[in-house]
Amino acid sequence: MAKDTENSGLRDYRLRCGRIVTGTEDQTDQVITVRGERIVGVENPRAADDVATIELEDLTALPGFVDVHVHGGGGFNLHTTDSEEIRAYARWAPSSGTTAFLIGTVGVPGDMPRDHLRAATEAVDQPGSGAEALGIHLEGPYINVLRRGAHDPSWLRLPAEAETEQLLELARGHLKLITIAPELPGAATMIRRLVAAGVTVSIGHTDATYEQARDAISLGITHATHCCNAMRPFHHREPGALGAIVEAAGLRGEIIGDGVHVHPAVMRTLIGALGPDRTVVVTDALSAAGLPNASFTFGGQTARVIDGVARLADGTITGSVLTMAQGLRNLVRMTDVPLLHAARMLATNPAQSAGMADRKGQLAVGYDADLLLFDKDLKLQATICRGQLAYVTDASRKRFSALGTP
Repeated sequence: MAKDTENSGLRDYRLRCGRIVTGTEDQTDQVITVRGERIVGVENPRAADDVATIELEDLTALPGFVDVHVHGGGGFNLHTTDSEEIRAYARWAPSSGTTAFLIGTVGVPGDMPRDHLRAATEAVDQPGSGAEALGIHLEGPYINVLRRGAHDPSWLRLPAEAETEQLLELARGHLKLITIAPELPGAATMIRRLVAAGVTVSIGHTDATYEQARDAISLGITHATHCCNAMRPFHHREPGALGAIVEAAGLRGEIIGDGVHVHPAVMRTLIGALGPDRTVVVTDALSAAGLPNASFTFGGQTARVIDGVARLADGTITGSVLTMAQGLRNLVRMTDVPLLHAARMLATNPAQSAGMADRKGQLAVGYDADLLLFDKDLKLQATICRGQLAYVTDASRKRFSALGTP
């Protein structure tokens, strides 16, 4: 049996789970076969002598969750000039249900976030253990001051053609997602260039009218940043950006799944409008995620968690303290979606927006062995990242001992 040199655990093994939600199917009594970093089988084969089988008949396997909109957690910031802080977040993230993520970067006063982008590219190019940093999500600085949310006005900039080229150069091919307010002067040119470069462009922090949003979407926008939040409200005589987002068949829309940013009734409405194949559940989490009643900073601004909600000193909600694992429970409890649809919203769809749908977001042959194991109450028991055990609860540690120490 092959052994992993890093954590002294098996590198080739099978997981026999009572239920497997692959992202496309909901199956029972199946076996996931892992060799190295990849899944090589999701079936019900005969036992093989050369591969150990771990019996997990009381657990449900889901594809690892992909968070495309997150700014930190566990006390670690992703908007940082220190690439090691990003790696520290990656080591913590599996405990929250995240197996892959985009590094959430925002603006800085009076300039582009050059040093933050350099740190992010270093973290992607020189990864550590845990969740995989797939690239960068730049939320701003090209957003509308009228819908800036918790973004400081000094961070904001107008789109410029020359700056677009600088941005692509700084990101060194790792810019996967960018949030832009398309009504800003110069935005159309920036959108066209970024789409041509293979970047997923997202409409967000926008005061665009319905017509402006529809015109911008025609330029190649395929994503929407935290629907309802920091955008012109939907009105029956002025649908705004949200009306255009719902109508755009090829566009995926984010929902912050904490039940605070978007009321559960509105969550149900949005999921009904977008459907399970276009909804992307995100955390928009800050460094205080996983740390109850913590004080912290976001982009130099002091914030505090009060009754489970992150707020700036003036009371403005700033990001969240949500984890992806809690997002799953919220989805099932607040919107009554089936587990298969929830897996699509937390794994399959965000992997598409990150440009990683060929190896992330599903439990399928050839995909990375990123798995989450939940008990009947949807409490996370173990996380596997690229074939290695990255997190396990004390209660389940013994049964996963063959996979080594996370």
